[in-house]
Amino acid sequence: MRSVSTEDKNHPALIFWIAAGWFAFVVLPWYGIEDFWTFEWLVDGYPFDEDYAPAAFLLFQGEKLWLAPLVLPLLIALAAIGRKKSEPAYARSLILAGAFGFGWLIAQGFGIGIRGFNFAWLNALFGELGDRQYGMGYGALLVASAFLFLFTQGIAARGVINGDVFVVSAIGGVITIVTAFVFFPIAKMLFAAFITEDGAYSLYVFAAKFFDDRLWGLGCFAGARCGVAWNSLFLAIVVGAITTALGLAFALVVTRSGFRYKRFLRALTVLPIITPPFVIGLALILLFGLSGSVTVFFADLFGVQPTRWLYGLPGLVIAQTLAFTPIAFLVLIGVVEGVSPSMEEAAQTLRASRWQVFRTVSLPLMRPGLANAFLLGFIESMADFGNPLVLGGNFDVLSTEIFFAIVGAQYDQGRAAVLAMVLLFFTLSAFYAQRAWLGRKSYTTVTGKGDAGVHPLMPSGLAIPVFAVALTWGVFTLIVYAMIIYGSFVQLWGVDNTLTVKHYVDAFAIRTTEHGIQWAGVAWDSFWATIKIATIAAPLTAIVGLVTAYLLTRQSFAGKDAFEFGTMLSFAIPGTVIGVSYILAFNVPPIEITGTGIILVVSFIFRNMPVGVRAGIASMSQLDKSLDESSLTLGANSWQTFRRVILPLLRPAILAALVYSFVRAMTAISAVIFLVSAQYNMATAYIIGRVENNEYGIAVAYSTTLIFVMLAAVGLLQLLVGRVQIGRRTQLASERMK
Repeated sequence: MRSVSTEDKNHPALIFWIAAGWFAFVVLPWYGIEDFWTFEWLVDGYPFDEDYAPAAFLLFQGEKLWLAPLVLPLLIALAAIGRKKSEPAYARSLILAGAFGFGWLIAQGFGIGIRGFNFAWLNALFGELGDRQYGMGYGALLVASAFLFLFTQGIAARGVINGDVFVVSAIGGVITIVTAFVFFPIAKMLFAAFITEDGAYSLYVFAAKFFDDRLWGLGCFAGARCGVAWNSLFLAIVVGAITTALGLAFALVVTRSGFRYKRFLRALTVLPIITPPFVIGLALILLFGLSGSVTVFFADLFGVQPTRWLYGLPGLVIAQTLAFTPIAFLVLIGVVEGVSPSMEEAAQTLRASRWQVFRTVSLPLMRPGLANAFLLGFIESMADFGNPLVLGGNFDVLSTEIFFAIVGAQYDQGRAAVLAMVLLFFTLSAFYAQRAWLGRKSYTTVTGKGDAGVHPLMPSGLAIPVFAVALTWGVFTLIVYAMIIYGSFVQLWGVDNTLTVKHYVDAFAIRTTEHGIQWAGVAWDSFWATIKIATIAAPLTAIVGLVTAYLLTRQSFAGKDAFEFGTMLSFAIPGTVIGVSYILAFNVPPIEITGTGIILVVSFIFRNMPVGVRAGIASMSQLDKSLDESSLTLGANSWQTFRRVILPLLRPAILAALVYSFVRAMTAISAVIFLVSAQYNMATAYIIGRVENNEYGIAVAYSTTLIFVMLAAVGLLQLLVGRVQIGRRTQLASERMK
């Protein structure tokens, strides 16, 4: 019997994508339907109704004839079946089919919209179309994916990146979605910086807005105000440094001490990240505001007049530190745990003290985590919107200025775009400064060799201040959250402190009727919509983020720097700009998703993806590439290596990505407030509405409920993901062996 080589076999992905392309073209609705998540279209006129008809059925009826050329690349792709991958015709047919099909799909999507041709020159060339089309639906989306991945398989067959189908397809997929959902909407928004009142483009208009004294002024050195650019930069540097230090302190207490309540400390560090930021601001006002309990107490004690010291830089530093320290902790905990104990034990064997081991061995190996934690804290502070809105006072920052430029009476999209460009410059500068600081040094500590070491405890000179800082901040966090919970049980927060459960009953009442359970509370609709959107967005965010981190750390390809830049771009832009840019970009074909749940999921994926990317890079930089090479040598392909070798060692990064993306989807404000609809009203938008109506009790009760729901979700994610097992002794086992 003749043996069959791998050259004679068709890659399973090839068969899958060809079949998927034909299935989508012939069976699935080509244009978008009102509710993407339901399948009511199957019994609502499918396939005869034009709104639900597949492309093949539309062509059969003589409609939408511009879809007919898509049949040709689908037929060309069939020519690759049965051919060897080494044959030139195999790669040629896939590249031609993929490039032509994907290119034509994009061209007709942008060229024809809801009023016919979108460009005057098309009308001049072909005349009035007399027909129209809406945004892409199931069919167009799947056909576009099929063409894209057929093209990447053809490229791989030509020997690109050693012919690795998984790597080439992953790069192509990430580049496409980042271009569509990051570069495209942001570019559409930034073009507004050059637009004049009559719709023309002008560099003079851009320069006048860019060099405005309100942006770059240094009046604070003369008793006046500084420009918003300098305010944002100073605040971001301070918050980035403090959150990194606190995150490291908590990580050291959890991993390098005998502290008995480590699980409680882990939960405590996650609390601020699962809280809507304006709720922390309200709690701080209740404590330290002009009439706050702490302010009044010390004013009476020392006989001084209460002040508004909280509003401005001090309050923003406190609130943002509370909110963003968990991000630093989530990034650093995996890095600190990943440092090889055997290297630390080797230094101790050479008679180095605990302090010397920490300073010369442990700390340098934590540099990727420290750099990434600072970068994320810096960017989060720059992009934060909720805290400056509540506590900013006269301390103006870029994010709130962008918001007021868009939604205020001035409605100046050009100014908002200029402010966004300045913010982007600062965040990208921090990004490249981080890369320069890390340099090209190796931080590998986890290899394929056995490692049964145990982490040494912190030196006493370090342990005392670390414990003092961590416990002080932990107690302060508990006080803030106690005030939040207390506020949800009082009649009127700060005025009538009579205890009541009325707010919880109004928000989450449940009644049993003859028709079954009735969700009678006013908050249920937004609650279930938020849970649904966050549950869908979280795993997708983690997948995209970790695959991107794998490509950035394990692969070399042309345009890698631009690739990494694109993955960080959405994180560097404030959510207000993301929201407005998404409305501008996705309110018309070919991607028409404004007002749907899809736009919320997409915004969360690409807003939160950088956390998964940075956490993955920080953890993956500690994994020796010999692990990959050993797997490949034993016959596994890149996909199998990534799934069976890399991912099990990235559980801290996976957990960080899942937790962060889920809770941020539950608590996001800035982008959500532009993208919600009547059908998909997110919890934070609903809470803001209650605050605007002075219904503080329901707002705080709802926020408190979200905190406990997300705590339960975080615990469940920890159980599902588990902890990384590297075969090390525990501290207890080490002591028993002595």
